[in-house]
Amino acid sequence: MRISVCMKQVPKTTDIKIDPVTNTLIRDGVPSIVNPDDKAALEFALRIKEETGAEINVVCMGPAQAENALRETLAMGADNAYLISDRAFAGSDTLATSTILSAALNKIGFDAIIAGRQAIDGDTAQVGPQIAEILGLPQVTYCADVKFDEEKNEFTLKRQSEDRVQTLKVKGKVLLTVLSGSVKARYMNVKDIVKQESKAINVITYDDLLCDKATIGLAGSPTKVKTTFTKQFNTEKDLIETTPQEAAKIIAEHLKAQHLI
Repeated sequence: MRISVCMKQVPKTTDIKIDPVTNTLIRDGVPSIVNPDDKAALEFALRIKEETGAEINVVCMGPAQAENALRETLAMGADNAYLISDRAFAGSDTLATSTILSAALNKIGFDAIIAGRQAIDGDTAQVGPQIAEILGLPQVTYCADVKFDEEKNEFTLKRQSEDRVQTLKVKGKVLLTVLSGSVKARYMNVKDIVKQESKAINVITYDDLLCDKATIGLAGSPTKVKTTFTKQFNTEKDLIETTPQEAAKIIAEHLKAQHLI
């Protein structure tokens, strides 16, 4: 069985700053990490590997520096890593990105695809479902638990929604998206850290894929980011020195005036 895990390298968002002139993210000097939801996807895939001997292929679209994140996944136990990288892919929105990744996944081959629910730098949760639609696969999103029965070729999944947990069974090829809080991703281990040093990162470019340039990159992206900004806070304060009982009364009156209580 071949499981493809979709992974994205993202900026460590707690360190992100925004250019006040261009309203774009300042990424220079900002450390990058493996997207947390995608680490959970890899963890579920690795657990299946331990039970069935499945082959785990990690697929990442991004610039050359994303090799560092891919090497981390190899050091966690993935078998192969694929970097989808080309200047022709620059400016891709979620639909264009899904088109590119779908072509790459078809080229690599898979029996199942596991992805994180969403990336912390975009929070759209669109790429996984769009890949499933493009490839014509059944999909189960928001998975909190993933089990695989090799004999039946069947996944047993727990899907988390706002007010309940659904248990679903799916046979055959499928795409799953998982939640980062549902499982604790393992650390890199010494054996695989050493092994990954001798492994090549497989680079896939535009010329390797059957993609129409009109459907990828900036030209193939139907959505555009108009502005990006941080929330502005009012720092003006009123200092009142009084008793705790009177302070509670003042706070309650203020909250009522603001229709907050």
